[in-house]
Amino acid sequence: MSNHRITPALSAALACAALGLSLPAHALREAPSLAQTVAAKQLPPMAQRLPEKPEVVTPLKQTGTYGGTLRTAMRASADHNSILRVVGNQGLVRWSMDFNNVLPNLAESWTLSPDGSEYTFVLRRGARWSDGKPFTAEDVLFSMNDLVYNRQFFVSPPEQYVAKDKPAVISKVDEYTVRIKFAGPNLLFLEQLATPIGQHPTMYQKAYCSQFHPKYNPKVDELVAKEKQKDWAALLRQKCGDIETPSRWSNPERPTMDPWVIKEPYTGNATRVLLERNPYFWQVDTAGQQLPYLDRVQFQVISEVETIVLAALNGQLDYQHRHITSIQNRPVLAENAARSGYKVMALPGTGANSVGLYLNHSTQNAKLRPLMRNKDFRVALSLALDRKEVNDIVYLGQGLPWQIGPLKQSKWYNEKLGTQYLEHDLKRANALLDGLGLTKRDSDGYRLYADGGRVSLNAIVSIAWSNQVETLELVRRHLAQAGIELVIRSSERSLFYDRANNNDYDISVDTVPGGMDVTLNPRAIVAINPMESRVSLPWARWYLSGGKQGEEPSPAMKKRLQLFDQWRVAPTPAEAERLLREILASAADEFEMIGVVRSPSDTAIRNLKLQNVYEQMLVSWVYPNPAPALPQQWFFSK
Repeated sequence: MSNHRITPALSAALACAALGLSLPAHALREAPSLAQTVAAKQLPPMAQRLPEKPEVVTPLKQTGTYGGTLRTAMRASADHNSILRVVGNQGLVRWSMDFNNVLPNLAESWTLSPDGSEYTFVLRRGARWSDGKPFTAEDVLFSMNDLVYNRQFFVSPPEQYVAKDKPAVISKVDEYTVRIKFAGPNLLFLEQLATPIGQHPTMYQKAYCSQFHPKYNPKVDELVAKEKQKDWAALLRQKCGDIETPSRWSNPERPTMDPWVIKEPYTGNATRVLLERNPYFWQVDTAGQQLPYLDRVQFQVISEVETIVLAALNGQLDYQHRHITSIQNRPVLAENAARSGYKVMALPGTGANSVGLYLNHSTQNAKLRPLMRNKDFRVALSLALDRKEVNDIVYLGQGLPWQIGPLKQSKWYNEKLGTQYLEHDLKRANALLDGLGLTKRDSDGYRLYADGGRVSLNAIVSIAWSNQVETLELVRRHLAQAGIELVIRSSERSLFYDRANNNDYDISVDTVPGGMDVTLNPRAIVAINPMESRVSLPWARWYLSGGKQGEEPSPAMKKRLQLFDQWRVAPTPAEAERLLREILASAADEFEMIGVVRSPSDTAIRNLKLQNVYEQMLVSWVYPNPAPALPQQWFFSK
């Protein structure tokens, strides 16, 4: 699989491809349930509900038939992204199924200025919201100018809509054309728009959501008081939602562009969430059938993960990935597949490592800090690890020993960053540690500092990730054989983040992104994220504050951050590529953190009768599976 970074030339080519075709009205076919509603004159004819050029989706394997309810499961507490992952982020653009390219979506085409700073999007003329109102440039301008760039709604606009610390200028060219002008080049913008965090431009219908905005409703305070909300912004989020809030799925009145719309909402005491087909959905198949094929999507709300696994085993779910992903579930799911009529799928991830050891170069342990900043010490720790044992025991032999680099199928593959120091070489590890002057040991065999005191590292890990906890137990034994003590501090997730944010750790254990999505999430190779770049959060705070806070990074990291700033505003794809490769090479040379094992593919199941399921779909938040694989084209065979 090639990398999905989009060049301006490729963007234009893709945008102008004939994805939308005009179909004669007599060729259009709709779901029987909607045909009955049209016959009763309760719904306009299909030709009036579709865009002038509906997007024609070529079915993955075969043209589908209408009907049926997709049964899946979600958890009771703050699991609203389960809905997003099935319904999808219907943005201006979307990912191709294989995560290689950005494709037109609600924007049927776009152009990019030669300097990479200005995007002009042509919207799908005649597309309609789920209540039948037209989707136009006014909706995009309302979403962006009245909400995203309104400091009462967002204290600061999300970073994807900013360049050179300035918000983009959003303007209306005509009813179906929108121009987005940045203060400088922003070649990553299309990729960001394809992710869930890029859905803002298409999320808020002006006609409905403006009633909760003081600019359009001078009596909005009366609604705020009636709904017992803090202010109009809280009220608007309650009624119209936001990308990652439960309220997005709790108001059946909210118009959307999604293939299915909420009928039974996601609330605190809900036992199920039900969505039904959107009669105004804007895609058709090659036979002229309006999508989606499935009438309904039903989420059974289940508190315990074990109960979700049991429901899958018993054939009560037609598709499930979330909450049953563990490799440990695969054998029992395979044993029951034939009996319960489902197929076990293996979905590959986009991450670089399942268990990353983020060595804290700014640890509060003053005696340990010089060692953490010494490459020989870091190399010794890596060589002490027996990754084969970890893979065999924790991942049933299905994982892959790896460091933190992009994967071989990525355009950005860097062999050194992915494969250096993976071998289990205890002899060399001990020699390196001896060379650092750590030759004395205590009665338990642990190495001592030259002036006394045991060389001991504390590692924080969230108990929510059992594979990381299990791996860390093995790592503790491996390091002990090299004379290094590892103290494991496992906790629930909130305490884990508290410790991380307070710089209270020597090693933070977490997943490592960037296997296939390094352009979107480079936090493991550049200290840019104040919560996640845990090779040194003080370095990240220094960078983000322009040197006013935190701690000055190492010379190598400072240089890499400079390159990163240049990469973000590179005027040409060729220059951007050169800069990113230099960043990756520097990260490989420094070897600042350690990867253990890249996780095996996630476990998932699908009903044997469920068709058109893309079984190579990737697992990621930026590729919020299964949505980019178009569940609207799934159907049940007879």
